[in-house]
Amino acid sequence: MTAPAEPTPSRPARSVPPEGSSQLAVVVPAYNEAGSINATLDALAAQTDLGFRLIVVDNGSTDGTAEEVRAFAARAPFPVEVVTEPERGAGTAADTGFRYAIAAGATLLARTDADCRPAPGWVATARAYLAGGAALVCGRSVPRRDEQPSWPERHVFPAAVRIAALYGRFRRAHRTPEFRTPYVLVHGHNLALTAELYLACGGTAREPLEAGSEDVTLLNRARTHTDRIVRAEDLVVEASLRRLRAWGARRTLLWYWDRRWRPVTSSEVHVR
Repeated sequence: MTAPAEPTPSRPARSVPPEGSSQLAVVVPAYNEAGSINATLDALAAQTDLGFRLIVVDNGSTDGTAEEVRAFAARAPFPVEVVTEPERGAGTAADTGFRYAIAAGATLLARTDADCRPAPGWVATARAYLAGGAALVCGRSVPRRDEQPSWPERHVFPAAVRIAALYGRFRRAHRTPEFRTPYVLVHGHNLALTAELYLACGGTAREPLEAGSEDVTLLNRARTHTDRIVRAEDLVVEASLRRLRAWGARRTLLWYWDRRWRPVTSSEVHVR
């Protein structure tokens, strides 16, 4: 008697929003990510919701980042465009991408980065929050599994980031009267918002990466315009540990805390 065949693992059903639904664009700033971006692109191609347009903003790369994206576009299950922004800065690149997407008709926006891996339900979860009335959704960041994080990298450092965010919630500068909702933990590589809010609040800060935290700036700009801001633990992106491993925990935390530590040269900001 032959043994029964092993069951085939079930895969989440793919969906494409019906005609006439809100148009969503995913924006990915990228600088010299030729060796990493294909895994990000594959993670986006594996989404359960494929009803979006991908905008990759080549932020003055000197490697083959743009070429890798264009090669992916030929097999992608959604429209892919490469936009060039020579002025260096993650916030600058993100702003260029968001405004390009809005000009092309996007009403919903999401962002991740070129060294990240969005979970398979990332787009669907972002869309659901925005469709449910949220204006800005701030997701959860976890270490990339393919980088084989240690126990402290999986648990201790993320806990320290959350404690720092709790400090941010009670920080005087984040509690002034113009803010309509409390401060929440935000990651630039995992957020979604409406185009309407993006334009109303002024968008992402156009500045060099070492000048400030563009994600916090966007959050605080949004907080002056709406109270419909959500911290979503089920909106998950796996982020790279390369900065933490290159700089160490103390320097990395000080970097995130108002850039209280910065590398000696601006080129060292872009860890590879």
